[in-house]
Amino acid sequence: MTGSVTPPIPRDRRLPLALLCAAVLMAIVDETVVSVALPAIQRDLGFATDDLSWIVNAYLAGFGGLLLLSGRIGDLVGRKTVLLAGLSLFVLASGLCGAAPSSAWLVAGRFVQGVGGGMAGAVALGMVVALFDDPRLQARGIAVYSFVGAAGASIGFFAGGLICDLAGWRWVFFINIPIGVVTVLAGGRVLAGERGPGLRAGADAAGAVLLVTGTMLAIVAIVDAHLRGLGVAAVVLLALFAVRQATAAHPLLPLGLLRSRAVAGANAALALTVGAMFGFQFLVALYFQRVLGYSPAQAGAAVLPTAVGIGVVSLAGFPRVSRRRGPRGALLSGLAAIAAGLALLTRVPVEGAYAADVLPSLLLFGVGGGLTIPAVMTIAMSEATPPTAGVSSGLITTSQQVGGALGLALLAALAAGRTGDLRAAGAAQDAAMVGGLHLAWAVAAGLVLAALLIAAAVLRAPGRRPAAVPPRVRACIGDR
Repeated sequence: MTGSVTPPIPRDRRLPLALLCAAVLMAIVDETVVSVALPAIQRDLGFATDDLSWIVNAYLAGFGGLLLLSGRIGDLVGRKTVLLAGLSLFVLASGLCGAAPSSAWLVAGRFVQGVGGGMAGAVALGMVVALFDDPRLQARGIAVYSFVGAAGASIGFFAGGLICDLAGWRWVFFINIPIGVVTVLAGGRVLAGERGPGLRAGADAAGAVLLVTGTMLAIVAIVDAHLRGLGVAAVVLLALFAVRQATAAHPLLPLGLLRSRAVAGANAALALTVGAMFGFQFLVALYFQRVLGYSPAQAGAAVLPTAVGIGVVSLAGFPRVSRRRGPRGALLSGLAAIAAGLALLTRVPVEGAYAADVLPSLLLFGVGGGLTIPAVMTIAMSEATPPTAGVSSGLITTSQQVGGALGLALLAALAAGRTGDLRAAGAAQDAAMVGGLHLAWAVAAGLVLAALLIAAAVLRAPGRRPAAVPPRVRACIGDR
């Protein structure tokens, strides 16, 4: 059956796809690349311990706060324009971060860097979908994009440790400059542009203010325990945003999107899963360094099997599974593998052996991530139309970022609280820390199981031809 064989990506599509993936990779890597460099940054810039988390928090707030707005603007003025503007801002902010003379300077630079990364990330998926007319090639393109996004956090851990050891923490930021400049210049020449109807056709300024302010306050409240009182204000602003979108002539987020079982189910499942994934990667790196005594570079290298597994499965395994069982079937299998990997981690001992106690979970996580991320992206974009491709891309990326911030904050707080309780009860430091990690990983497994239940209950089962692409996607990818 030759029709079931996925043809190779055409030569004229390879470079545009590579540039879009490079843009997303830089943005995702910078979420975690600084994690292993935090002690060195603290020593050089005099960060107070309580303020150190803002190096990560500021980036998450800038990235997550503007995703939906950037996606909608991309629909109105052209996604290529928004992508290149975001990358340019990201490169500029990376230079400011690398040259930071003070802690306040670095935090401000990280916020601006997050804004630029969010602008690029919001429209990239819609541009990947628009590259391909053939549904099979579109699935492969989404798989490549999804691999980059899913493996980016693991790559960030490894790259951050290696760069910090070899060249110092400032080069964690400076390395973005040459890569970003090349990507912007090449993207300006290679990526196809499109002319949108303009901001006057749908620029909901009031909705944008409510959304951006509410989302940023929510992220700050999630990632910083001292400022969770802002959560009430965030809920009020986001509720007002929802009311505004129901009444606005040109809403920033057409609420009709959320009436789709595919869109609502995929976004909910992704938010829960990415929350577990973010928590897993941060906490397993903590286990490597604080309990097993790994160096930053060793801890980063130890997580690489997850990135390799995601790469192999998303590029080679997902297209085959999707052809046989449909994206929904691939999603259910991937979520089951991730949950199993997290459940295994709840048995990791204090004096664990990497190959016997941790590696099986990393491999399960890689297989699960390689199936889950491209499947959920495919389902989430399955009903996108040309006028809504950007906002659909921004919505799924927002779910990814906000879910990651919420999951990381929740799991880190649970781990810290349990560790403190065990220490107060007389447990040794390492034993108490492992006890806290066990609780966090058990809750993470519960989050993934919740995503599995949502996917099974809400997303429709595939029909006789599961690889078929809905008509709206054909309209989207056929419109150039």
